Amino acid sequence: MENSVQFVHWLRSVAPYIHAFRGKTFVVAFPGELVVAGALPVLAQDLSLLHALGIKIVIVHGSRPQVAEQLALRNVEGRFHNGIRITDTAALECSKEAAGELRLDIEAAFSQGLPNTPMAHSAIRIISGNFVTAKPIGIVDGVDLQLTGTTRKVAYDTIDRILDAGSLVLLSPLGFSPTGEAFNLTMEDVAVSAATALRADKLIFISETPMMVDQDGDEIRELSYRQAEFELEQKYLPSDSAFYLEHAVKASRGGVPRIHIVPYKIDGSALLELFTHDGVGTMISTENLESLREATIEDVGGIIKLIEPLEADGTLVKRGRELIEREINYFSVIEHDGVIFGCAALYPFPFDKMGEMACLTVNPDVQSQGDGERILKHMEKRARRAGFHSLFVLTTRTAHWFLKRGFVQASVDDLPKDRQKMYNWQRKSLVLIKQL
Repeated sequence: MENSVQFVHWLRSVAPYIHAFRGKTFVVAFPGELVVAGALPVLAQDLSLLHALGIKIVIVHGSRPQVAEQLALRNVEGRFHNGIRITDTAALECSKEAAGELRLDIEAAFSQGLPNTPMAHSAIRIISGNFVTAKPIGIVDGVDLQLTGTTRKVAYDTIDRILDAGSLVLLSPLGFSPTGEAFNLTMEDVAVSAATALRADKLIFISETPMMVDQDGDEIRELSYRQAEFELEQKYLPSDSAFYLEHAVKASRGGVPRIHIVPYKIDGSALLELFTHDGVGTMISTENLESLREATIEDVGGIIKLIEPLEADGTLVKRGRELIEREINYFSVIEHDGVIFGCAALYPFPFDKMGEMACLTVNPDVQSQGDGERILKHMEKRARRAGFHSLFVLTTRTAHWFLKRGFVQASVDDLPKDRQKMYNWQRKSLVLIKQL
């Protein structure tokens, strides 16, 4: 942080997320490539921070490069079908060995507690065990996948008790049948099954893939699961990205509200994804998280927080909480994942077929992203539905913004008679009108 003011602003900006996440369950899955890249210690520090904030963490690790290394040492060639390993006896032994080595590495990473490190004085316990019951995939497209399996059941009740006791849970990509057989599983399958069984609030894939882009090269930041299905149908995504997205859709169908696919090559990517408005990855949700809607009484606190700085510097006329509560039906808000990022009010003058738009405000952290224009269009539609022929604003500092969007300068005499009586001649606000 450059200065104390910036630090305080940052801490206040993440406070709503801290409140929202406390007590929630997150399943965090990462591939073996992350460990090879040396990113495990940093991820352990970030997950420890989430744990310290009261978030329940289940970790699922992959092991593909580690298994490949073990096979190479035995001079055995790895075989795949549709991106899934064909697991013979030799490959299963390598999977067991890789999982055991990775488990020890992960436990060691969470045991760091040296002074002057992010995990100083932490005492985090990780519990692993035979929590995953599996079954063989069998023969697919005429290919016998042998000891490659799929998750049948996750011991969610046992895992819940461990999480409630304050420990983290570690799941490896291995499962066991009731007859004692072991099966090699994919990390993505285990993660989706765990998140679904635990009714997790988030499933986070810390992936080796870069940020997903659409066919036009634009970053894909947020999708509903139906939009994700459409993108998969277009078949333009790289195979690794498509594999993650397929499992994200599966998790969403299973009831997981939010699934994030986050590149691990960005330092602190998990924290940036969770505690910033736009994040650094792709989020898939059961529905669109951003809504532009008419306000309710529950939004009063969020509206006050937005407009207070502008009231303090004189940009907006001061409004008390009681006034906003009385006039809440005039307000509309733009909300993203439970946080209010913008608002505006529409005051009716039905006799003159005019509406006044006031209090148009967007959080400065997300300005220049088009939210102001979206709110304006929403208010114009709202005014048309009310039968108004024109919309007017009174402004002292933002006239240029409105002029660029079709408003024209007018005079106080052009206002409705009732509004002329309330005009504040000391502020000398400009009058701008737009025909609808």
